Amino acid sequence: MFDSFHACPCGDPVGANLLGNRRATIIAQEQMIVHQFYGGHDIKIIPIADVHLGARECMEDRFRQFIRMVEGTPNIYLTMGGDLINNSTRSSVGSPFTEVMPPHIQKREMANILAPVRDRILCFVPGNHEMRSRKDADDCPVYDIAAKLDLEDLYREDVAYVKVQLGLREYGKGHRPKADYRPTYTLVVAHGNGGGMLPGAAVNRGQRFGYVFSGMDLLVLGHTHVPYNIKYKKINIDSRNNTVSEESFKVVCATSWLEYAGYPVQKLLSPTAFAEQTVVLSGKGKCIEICTK
Repeated sequence: MFDSFHACPCGDPVGANLLGNRRATIIAQEQMIVHQFYGGHDIKIIPIADVHLGARECMEDRFRQFIRMVEGTPNIYLTMGGDLINNSTRSSVGSPFTEVMPPHIQKREMANILAPVRDRILCFVPGNHEMRSRKDADDCPVYDIAAKLDLEDLYREDVAYVKVQLGLREYGKGHRPKADYRPTYTLVVAHGNGGGMLPGAAVNRGQRFGYVFSGMDLLVLGHTHVPYNIKYKKINIDSRNNTVSEESFKVVCATSWLEYAGYPVQKLLSPTAFAEQTVVLSGKGKCIEICTK
């Protein structure tokens, strides 16, 4: 499970002596996470972000019930998009004295909650709430959660590039490939950033960030607490083959697991709906469908 370039909590990879600390860390973050699934069936991916375990407003019971549903349902997988715990510190806007459990218990409990579905997790990235510890103590609770689950290889500090390959390869005589039905999907998973009083600000920010990536099928975000999904197109100019084509991608933003209380009410922000987003990747041909529950 470990290799020479997996990131460690101090920011230096295990194999830093091979390439130098900073360069090896950059390489680790640029490495694509690859998942292959065989059998030709579809899979579902549910983006998880903004659970804020430890906050008084966290819908902890509902989240635990959701994880039990995932455990009992085949072919559902999860991306961990940050702000899994609330992690209030003395220097943050929120006070650690209003949490229902301290940060070190928050990350322990989150690891315990996720343990039954550890084999369903595709990646981890931290959110701004976890990055508070990075600033104050050179620590990242999301890395610690991944390490507790023995999934360090799925952790990325900024952005996770995830390749998902589905389908079935058939072989004919002489063990030569007879048919190859293996649609491949490229996901970019990040926590997100910025705020805004209106949902349009979040949607526009996701669109702008999506145009950064070439060859991406799906951008998975969180942070805004505004669940949405939308499809965009851009023009791909191929001077080598003298062609101009359209390239589409989708953006999905995970729902939050907070009740409308506390910080958003104090800041006069509007409530946001709880809307679970389910991404369906077809194993029979390249197709992405997103359902809002």
